[in-house]
Amino acid sequence: MAQSIERAFGATVQGFETYRYFEGNDILRSWICLPLCMGLDARREATVAALFSSHLWTDDGLATQAGGTIFWDRSTLYGLRGAFQAGATEKALRFLTAYSQRRLLGDHVPYPIETGKRGSQLASESALYCRIFVEGLFGIKPTGLKRFSCTPRLPDGWPRMALRSARAFGQVWDLTVVRRNAQLVLTLAATGHEAIERAIAPGGTAEITLP
Repeated sequence: MAQSIERAFGATVQGFETYRYFEGNDILRSWICLPLCMGLDARREATVAALFSSHLWTDDGLATQAGGTIFWDRSTLYGLRGAFQAGATEKALRFLTAYSQRRLLGDHVPYPIETGKRGSQLASESALYCRIFVEGLFGIKPTGLKRFSCTPRLPDGWPRMALRSARAFGQVWDLTVVRRNAQLVLTLAATGHEAIERAIAPGGTAEITLP
């Protein structure tokens, strides 16, 4: 599948070795972020650069296409999540902070929006904002009914981060990530069970099975 996607969509668009939206497309589109979210990283550096370039990024998030003024929260939130998953932690955090300050804490509506079929504005995109942290920053990926892989992206200036009272895999649990010397130490504490601890190198992945 990855090879087919590369053959069909891999392209140089406006000077970036990224993806085209369709055959003959020569303008950057915000949905080039999707391969990053799906773990396709062959073009990750150029794709992240394109997403956060002046071609696509606006004060309100990602423009639907380069040169346009229309922006969608949906592609913006996927883009931020994909950038974290691709390992562009510091850049993704900078743009996530700017987005949050303007759109969630600033003079705009206090949640991400999407336009419905009849012009109404929907707030269901807020779930995608949460996924930036769960799947992007903490890098949680389900691999079974009671197990998941975790590739945390702890920013350089943070000594630790924590996800509290998560309800998933049939359990209620906390997950903390602490920087310890040259490693990241992950501790999962599920209610009523002994804590699980894993030590990985930055950028590494831990496999966790809940009790």
